[in-house]
This record gives sequence, C-alpha cells and structure tokens, in this order.
Amino acid sequence: MKILHLYKDYYPVLGGIENHIRLLAEGQAARGHDVTVLATNRGLRTTTARQGGVRVIKAGRLLTVARAPLSLAFPLFLARQRPDIAHLHFPYPFGEVSHLLLGRARRTVITYHSDVVRQKGWLRLYRPFLTRVLDRADRIIATSPPYIESSPYLRPRAGRCTVIPLGINLQRFQTLNPTLVQSLRARYGTAPSPGTSDYPLLLFVGLLRYYKGLSYLLQAMTHIRARLLVIGEGPMENEWRRLAEALAIADKVRFLGQIPNEQLPAFYHAADLFVLPATHRSEAFGLVQVEAMAAGLPIISTELGTGTSWVNQHDETGLVVPPRDAPALEKAISTLLSDPDRRHRMGQAGRNRAQREFSHTVMTGRVLALYKSVLAGEL
Repeated sequence: MKILHLYKDYYPVLGGIENHIRLLAEGQAARGHDVTVLATNRGLRTTTARQGGVRVIKAGRLLTVARAPLSLAFPLFLARQRPDIAHLHFPYPFGEVSHLLLGRARRTVITYHSDVVRQKGWLRLYRPFLTRVLDRADRIIATSPPYIESSPYLRPRAGRCTVIPLGINLQRFQTLNPTLVQSLRARYGTAPSPGTSDYPLLLFVGLLRYYKGLSYLLQAMTHIRARLLVIGEGPMENEWRRLAEALAIADKVRFLGQIPNEQLPAFYHAADLFVLPATHRSEAFGLVQVEAMAAGLPIISTELGTGTSWVNQHDETGLVVPPRDAPALEKAISTLLSDPDRRHRMGQAGRNRAQREFSHTVMTGRVLALYKSVLAGEL
C-alpha cells in the first residue's frame, strides 16, 4: 500500500501530532508499506531523506501565518504523489486546501486531532474549505468518543467517524532505571531539614502554552506539601515562573525545561502523581497521560469535554476535576497523596488500560485495517 501523510511539521520537530505521525509512519513502513511524509522545512530549501524506513519530503517554507507554514513547494510535491491513501492530520489548513485542489490519492483519511480554538478570525475564512475537506474525506479518525460528541464539526459527521486512540511506545515508559529514579527522588524529594518527611513529587510534562492551565496548579501548590517538577518549555514559561515567585512557592516548584529524551521515563517512575490541569479544548487527548499510565503513575486531569477524561477515567486510573479550579486541584492532589494504596491501585489500572488501548502497535494495526476497509469500499 502506498501511504502519504500530510502535516506542517515532522521529526525532529517535537510535538504531540509530530510524534504521533512518526510512530504511525514508521510502524506502517515496518509492516512493508511504502510510506511518504510531506511536511514543511524550517527554511526555504526543500529536502528529501529517508528516516526510519519513511521517505520524508520537507518542502521549503516561505513564512508562517497563525502558526501555519506556507510553502510554494508543498502543493507542487503533493501534485506529483499518487498514493493509495492520503492521510491528512488536521489542523493544517494550507495542507488540507492543497490536497483538496491538487491531491491525487485513491482515498483520503483525516485524523481530526483538535478543533481550531484560538484563531477564530482565520477559522471564519477557512470554515467553507474545512467543511468541504471533511465532507470529501472517505473516513475521519477521531481520537476519542467524547471528541466526536463535543466537536461542532465532528458531531454532524459522527456516522463517518471511526475512533482510533493515539498510541505510544509503552515499553519505553515501562522500563525502569532504578539508579536514576533513586537519584531523582533524592535530588528533588529530600526534605530541607532533618527530622521532617521527604516531599512527595508531582509531575507536569508538556509545552508551556496557555491551555495547559499550569497557573491553576501553581495556585493549588500554595496549600500542598509537595514538590512540583515542570518539564517542558514554551511561551508561558516566564510568566509562570513569575507567578510561582509571587505565590511564594518557588522553593516547591522546579522548572526543568527540556530534559534528555532518554531520561524522561525515570521522572515518571520517580513521581508520586501526574497532573494535567488543562483549561481549553486545545488539549484534545493528553498523550502525556498515556506516558504516565504506562509507568504506573496515577493521574489528575480536568474535564474539558475532550479525550483527556476518557483517557484518564475518573476513580479508576486517577481523578478528574473541573478546569480552572485551583481548590478542586488541591483537594484531589491532597486526597491521593494521603492514600498510597489507592494511588497504587489507580497506577496498576492505568498500566492495564494503556496496554489494552494505547499501544502504538495496536494503533498502527487499527489504522491499517481502516485503510483496507476504505480501499475495499466497505466504509
């Protein structure tokens, strides 16, 4: 099968969608399929290379508007492709319109990763094209049932949607490095004075953007005896650092920035609790929750009407609280920190759920089965 993935960026650009496309494309190539990814480069030059068995075309970029790269080379290279399946990863308006006008695939599948939340002005201009792209797709992949129910674009097309959750390499987060884990706990969890108990460790991982809601977690930390480790970088970092200072909790919060990729699993194993305090629908799935679950770590997340509270199931793999509610976060964190047995049960339930639903091999198999059904005219 000839498969073409379309999106704005690709590895080594890091992000939830970029990581997903890489895992999926390389998994498909490993099963013997002819896989190409068409994305944009960070500069004017167009490059072609093979990465992990995948042909990667990065079209030269002219400029970026509303976080969407524009490229003259992108539609030209797209028009030359003749895949069996074009797999679009929404949202990338320029790529979707290019495919609408110049795509030559036998069939089209779209993974609808998220609604457009903030760029309301651009959305008004793009809406007529968006509806045409969705209506002309042979199948739409939604990453969770709640997203179909809550999205104004997916709900009217629910009959043409197939739910396939995102997946990760679970083994990477299940593998334990005891020496590094002990070192992290000693470094960040040791009590500041003799005779007092060590700090429990809370963990946040993600890009530091507005919709992650870290300000509410920082407010909750004012009344919690624990240490919060924040892994990630982004435009809100300086503001949130200043907020920690203003709340007089700088001694309880460590902004660690980007850490080496190979060390990340150890942070999950060193922590007592993972917290994703997201505030907006831009957090459509919360793949970091799956990383935590794979490591056996219980989760506290927020109810957004998206996939976050479907991944983390309330009172089974963790707790779900209302968004933008620091007292609710504080109560949930305190409740689980005071009950190690309950945390252990939730961690085990999360690990089992991740194995059933969120393995990258399971995801790849489900997507390939969907392609075959679409090509056979069964859907």
